[in-house]
Amino acid sequence: MTNRSAALPRLSWADVCRRRLDRHGLFAPARDGRPADAVAAMCGAHAQVLSAAEVSIGLRVAGATRTTVRDALWGERSLVKTYGPRGTVHLLPTSDLPLWTGALSAVPPATNPMPANGRLTPEQTDEVVSAIAATLADAELTIDELSAEVAVGTGPWATDPVVPAFQGMWPRWRQAMHLAAHRGALCFGPNRGRNVTYTSPQRWLPGFQPAAASDALAGLVRRYLHAYGPATPQHFAQWLSAPRGWATKLFDSLAGELEQVEVAGARAWVASGDTAAASLPLCGVRLLPYFDHYTVGCHPRELLFPGPAARRALAGGQAGNFPVLLIDGTVAGVWHQRRSGRNLDITVEPLTVLTPSQRRELDDQVERIGEILEGEPRLTIGTVTVGGHA
Repeated sequence: MTNRSAALPRLSWADVCRRRLDRHGLFAPARDGRPADAVAAMCGAHAQVLSAAEVSIGLRVAGATRTTVRDALWGERSLVKTYGPRGTVHLLPTSDLPLWTGALSAVPPATNPMPANGRLTPEQTDEVVSAIAATLADAELTIDELSAEVAVGTGPWATDPVVPAFQGMWPRWRQAMHLAAHRGALCFGPNRGRNVTYTSPQRWLPGFQPAAASDALAGLVRRYLHAYGPATPQHFAQWLSAPRGWATKLFDSLAGELEQVEVAGARAWVASGDTAAASLPLCGVRLLPYFDHYTVGCHPRELLFPGPAARRALAGGQAGNFPVLLIDGTVAGVWHQRRSGRNLDITVEPLTVLTPSQRRELDDQVERIGEILEGEPRLTIGTVTVGGHA
């Protein structure tokens, strides 16, 4: 990609934080918004732990609670629970399924760490995905029920216990679960008691088909840059768990739609013309849950997690493993909660001394977390430990 002019537009880190906080709905929650709108704006909500997704969404939609989010997912079905970026569990807007499946199914696969004799061949992968699609078309099945049907639709090789799991070995076919979701054959259904179920996304959006790969990928880049820009192809690749070279070529193919800016002496990309700083004050204090997409998707890490924040809130460079305290869009501590019935004990460990104004905002955030999770919160201010020192 080439620059349109010698002098690049410059954005300060504070400018970048304002833009992102505003576009994520973290500056001011949407008054008349819906959970699906908030999820679309942040390009999905990580939902490996559903309560964390409920908090992520609730913080961005005024008055929303976990019941609001669950109604959107299981009642009106405007959200769908499926495998999203990085092959991890996400909530996505149902109406965006064509774009997401079209884009994710076109991302080159990561290197398979399985031994060669344990992998699925491309032909076997296609067989498994076809069997899943046929089996789930009109059903909601547990993992064991689905496994039995996949074996019938493919062959005994599909259930060979070759995939290392938490307490044993999973059957061979499970290597293709996230691919089945990316190709539009599988999503999560409502729990059956304590058991997770799987079903067809056609039951959420009848008749849908994955969008054409080129259109879907271009659309995903535009959405990503709107929510997380300025960003580089490498940042986009990390967010998707995709090859960096592939992401660079994708950005190059969209050169006519993108523009470079300078942030803290480094170059990054935004959509053409989207170079203005948001005319907003910085938003103060926010509490973000595990794997909130603001934390996971925003870069550069050294600016988002400055100094001690990186040592305390990044796990081997990976964001999202700790709920974080944001101050003016930058990580400034961690927090955690313990629930007993309706009681929520919330402990916040700031890395700096809070001003009286920040402490009042923190009290408001704790109350909001309690509203979202439909509990009675109690705040404790803890002392964060970094590298063995308080």
